[in-house]
Amino acid sequence: MTRVAVAGCGRMGFGMCRALAEAGFDAKGFDVRPAADYGGFAEHMLPDANAVKAHAEVLFTVVRDTRQTDDLLFDDQAVLVGETAVKTLVVSSTLSPNYVKALAGRVPAGIALIDAPMSGAQVAADEKRLSFMLGGDDDALNAIQPMLKAMGTSFHRMGGFGAGMTAKVLNNYVAASSAASTRKVLAWAEELGLDQAKLLALMDASSGQTWFGSNFDAIEFTRDGYHPDNTIHIIAKDVEAALDGVGAPDDAMGRAFIDVFRNLKPME
Repeated sequence: MTRVAVAGCGRMGFGMCRALAEAGFDAKGFDVRPAADYGGFAEHMLPDANAVKAHAEVLFTVVRDTRQTDDLLFDDQAVLVGETAVKTLVVSSTLSPNYVKALAGRVPAGIALIDAPMSGAQVAADEKRLSFMLGGDDDALNAIQPMLKAMGTSFHRMGGFGAGMTAKVLNNYVAASSAASTRKVLAWAEELGLDQAKLLALMDASSGQTWFGSNFDAIEFTRDGYHPDNTIHIIAKDVEAALDGVGAPDDAMGRAFIDVFRNLKPME
């Protein structure tokens, strides 16, 4: 049986790793947090980078950003440096497409590269119904399809390596626009004395319908304010990744979305 590891067992990666283990894969997790934090799943957590290098034939990376990806693959943990069991690297973090495409020149020869960012928030990871945007060689994608099916329900092959990430950041640009707009109008509703729950119900049944608004009570971060360590920050980071990927760092609409997120206060 192919041995698989998920590096970055946070709100998304943990659900992904657990889904793989429940489907019968020899799946292990890896995170900077101690194994004890994972309760009954602790036995499935690898203790260090050397254990990842020894175990993982397929490595899914779900770490936060490019710096953590560099740390994992090449620097602090260096799981692709020296002798490693990794034969397939699956990049599931949302990163700049330019960074992802450049990995082809940095990853050791002989390791298949796939980009497989996902969408659906923690609730979809926990319920095994993620949507994956995929880039890579068809043979490599076919080989990991059973793993993807254990974690998700929607799979979109967008092209060669890097195409999945390009599609993801463009998708996230649209998602960010709806998230920013929804939070903005909910703040206005409060100022105007309009019931926010009733407004969300109206939007769900009319032209204001969005994934963010329709799932407002199910998505774990919809009421959060901005913090450098939370998902609202990640949404802003994803918009930055989209602007980098299309070569439009000063795009006025994207910068406006980022400003909205950076100024969000927690909702009661």
